[in-house]
Amino acid sequence: MTEIRDRIIQIVAEQAMLDPSELKLEMSPQDIGIDSLGLVESIFAIEEAFDISVPFNANEPEKSDFDISTLGAIVAAVEKLVAEKA
Repeated sequence: MTEIRDRIIQIVAEQAMLDPSELKLEMSPQDIGIDSLGLVESIFAIEEAFDISVPFNANEPEKSDFDISTLGAIVAAVEKLVAEKA
């Protein structure tokens, strides 16, 4: 699933205007410098890239089934959604 992780890192890095090499899986969106709007745009880009639907409520992210606490959590959640779709 390395290609999924790499693509997500690329999407998030583009959103944060950082080099992908600067991102670490344990970083939170706040650590990366992404605000809530940037996070929503990243989620949309991830949905498009993998043709999945992310169960994410932008108004109440803490009530979502989609863990956005860290980059690694986002990667794991997307890998799960992609696997379920297959």
